[in-house]
Amino acid sequence: MVTCINDALFPDVGKACVTLLRRLGVEVDFPDAQTCCGQPMVNTGYLDEAIAPLRSFVKAFEGYDAIVTPSGSCAGSARHQHGMVARRSGDPELVAAVERTAPRTYELSEFLVDVLGVTDVGACFPHRVTYHPTCHSLRMLGVGDRPTTLLRAVRGLDLVELPRAEECCGFGGTFAVKNSDTSVAMVSDKARHVRETGAEVLVAGDSSCLMNIGGALSRQQAGIRVMHLAEVLAQTATGGGQS
Repeated sequence: MVTCINDALFPDVGKACVTLLRRLGVEVDFPDAQTCCGQPMVNTGYLDEAIAPLRSFVKAFEGYDAIVTPSGSCAGSARHQHGMVARRSGDPELVAAVERTAPRTYELSEFLVDVLGVTDVGACFPHRVTYHPTCHSLRMLGVGDRPTTLLRAVRGLDLVELPRAEECCGFGGTFAVKNSDTSVAMVSDKARHVRETGAEVLVAGDSSCLMNIGGALSRQQAGIRVMHLAEVLAQTATGGGQS
């Protein structure tokens, strides 16, 4: 599941996911019928409007052994919000379909560590890196140290701790639009903490958060790149990162 933001703005993240999973021997398919998972509607309170995207989701992804996504927020939506939306629809068939797809939906690091049992993916990335744990991956999914365990196994990578890492970056989807002043203050704090690490690259598991923090770092001319976890893990000593 590539997610809307990756499909529209950050397609290299989806490509990196496919490259990485195939390198690890996973048979990867990309259902062309996939659309939004419905998370923006749910988070904004439009639960009834989320029913149609949910129907599309289960139709596109039912039948797969696992649904892997480079997003803690979208994985969290599928696992924890889809059931609520399905029950609200009053359609028992939709409820049953969600009960099949929800537990088979994984954020990328969860799938690598918990399902494949892999912590060293054969990556090489000789840079000083700091990691931001995104809110949904941290609080809704509880991915814990899976992402940092994967990063520590990357050859040449120097992982440095991000001060006050568990604080939100201020994005929150429509929160950044409806509460822009608060959002700007939050991302300014986050960007300052990133700069304090002396890292060359900020890594996270959600492109939306990286877009927000990366925008702040760019405006501050910090000279710090942002990269999705999948993009780092797809890198190899030969310079390969995509296929």
